[in-house]
This record gives sequence, C-alpha cells and structure tokens, in this order.
Amino acid sequence: MLIHSVIFWLKKNLTEEDIILFEQNVRLLEKISAVEQLFVGRPSATAKRPVIDDSYDFCLTVVLKNLAAHDAYQQDPLHLDFINRCSHMWERVKIYDAD
Repeated sequence: MLIHSVIFWLKKNLTEEDIILFEQNVRLLEKISAVEQLFVGRPSATAKRPVIDDSYDFCLTVVLKNLAAHDAYQQDPLHLDFINRCSHMWERVKIYDAD
C-alpha cells in the first residue's frame, strides 16, 4: 500500500466559488481507477499545539495499491486534467508519499 498525501495552500485572492470549484475538482480524482481510497479535508479544529501545522487549505490523501498504481495515477488523464484546471489556484503544494 502507498499513501500519497498532498497538502495545498491556495492563493489568498480566490473567491468562495473558486474554492468550491477546487474542492469539486480534487474530489474527481477518486474516479481514477488506480485509487483505492481518497480523502479530502480542510484543517481540523483540533487544539493548537506546536507540532500542528494548520496553515494549509486542503489535504488530499490517496490510498494506492503499490508504486505501479501510484505511477499510473500520476499519468492518468483525470489527474493531468486536475493539474491543468486547478494549478493556477494554489501558491504552494507539498507531497508526502509513504509505504
């Protein structure tokens, strides 16, 4: 199993409609056949602690079967379309992959 976690910091000048559109588009990634599970969330209201970074806007977590599935996900037209449609909306992205 490979866990692909993507943290998005969106541009500050986005409208609420832009943010809704971003979330709708990121959720479409669940339709990629290599995806076993997909979770999208915003920072939780957990208590502030020094080890918590809640400066981001969205967190995408994708569960994939293995490295081959990850590589297929990266090249899938739905993933590439998402990047093409939404990359102008983020100012920063950080990815953490674990298996």
